[in-house]
Amino acid sequence: MTDQQIRVLLADDHAAIRAGMRLMLEQAPDIVVVGEAADGAVAVRQATALRPDVVLMDIRMPGTDGISATRAITTAGLADVLILTTFDFDDYLFGALRAGAAGFLLKSVEPVALIDAVRRVAAGDGFLAPEVTRRLLAAFVSAGSAPAAAPASPALDSLTDRERDVLAALGRGLSNADLAAELAITEATAKTHVSRVLAKLGCSSRVQAAILAKEAGLA
Repeated sequence: MTDQQIRVLLADDHAAIRAGMRLMLEQAPDIVVVGEAADGAVAVRQATALRPDVVLMDIRMPGTDGISATRAITTAGLADVLILTTFDFDDYLFGALRAGAAGFLLKSVEPVALIDAVRRVAAGDGFLAPEVTRRLLAAFVSAGSAPAAAPASPALDSLTDRERDVLAALGRGLSNADLAAELAITEATAKTHVSRVLAKLGCSSRVQAAILAKEAGLA
């Protein structure tokens, strides 16, 4: 295993689902599955012990569910979490995104899309295409939902002009590469700006930041 390999933990209560995901991921030479978990509590313990880059998390599991496990993992900064769900806009999805998930995948995902999603999340981009982000934001607004901890005005006021531009871009679902192109900066600089914005706003994911950008009227 090289330092460039992306370490993935699979968390799903169905062994067949885990086996299928593992089979798809192992087609990629830069991805290695370092562990599996059949419930959320085990997923948290495995994430703590194995320190994967990405956790593929089933949203509904017995015992500790995917939302609680996601919150524990992202709050502790153990890994980025991609939620696995059977239905687009599962009722539980909002809770998972508020808990800090970096995005979501349908369990019917094709191998190429799964591998791309894992790579993008590991690179710090999250996995929500712009059109999906817009639908999510619209659903949050129509449902009257808000992030678990919306920042007070001082948090937004603490952003520099460039950081406000970055937040607005996140609200439109831009990736780091897209953000770099729009602001005429390097991708590494874009990633740094995103990290600073998330830290200042107390967000654990780009999705949370995107929701805040929408609420603030920046996107």
